[in-house]
Amino acid sequence: MRPGDVEFEEFVRARGSALIRYGYVLTGNAEDAADLVQESLLKLSDNWSRVRNKDSPEAYVRTTMARQHVSWWRRRRREHLTDEVPEGIYHDTHSFGELWKELATLPRKQRVVLVLRYYEDLPDEEIAAILGISRGTVRSQVYRALATLRVRPAVLERGRA
Repeated sequence: MRPGDVEFEEFVRARGSALIRYGYVLTGNAEDAADLVQESLLKLSDNWSRVRNKDSPEAYVRTTMARQHVSWWRRRRREHLTDEVPEGIYHDTHSFGELWKELATLPRKQRVVLVLRYYEDLPDEEIAAILGISRGTVRSQVYRALATLRVRPAVLERGRA
């Protein structure tokens, strides 16, 4: 086993749960969140020695996850919806459960932009670079998403607590 492998395993053990939660916020689904984390970590595992030398390896992993998610939803836009009911329901044990229900009603791009701006605290320029869109599009997506959520201020207030 290479020394970088041990450090990679330690990182995954220490930050895996937080990455799963972040994946859940991006995807809205526990299974997709786990797949997103796994796929992103798999992409980075061979280059972990380079990643760990970054200022914030976790931020690098999260950026990789966001880009991977965007890639997924670009591919899925061409998928056909079905009337079949999902097999199970994910029960959120975290404090943002009700807020997530409201976020889940937004279109994917709006949801991802809100997560990157308010959960990741990224500036518009960085969000635009991650998603491959213009700063103006980032701003308009945030505006539209917040306008939709403002209709339900009680939910937003609970999410801030």
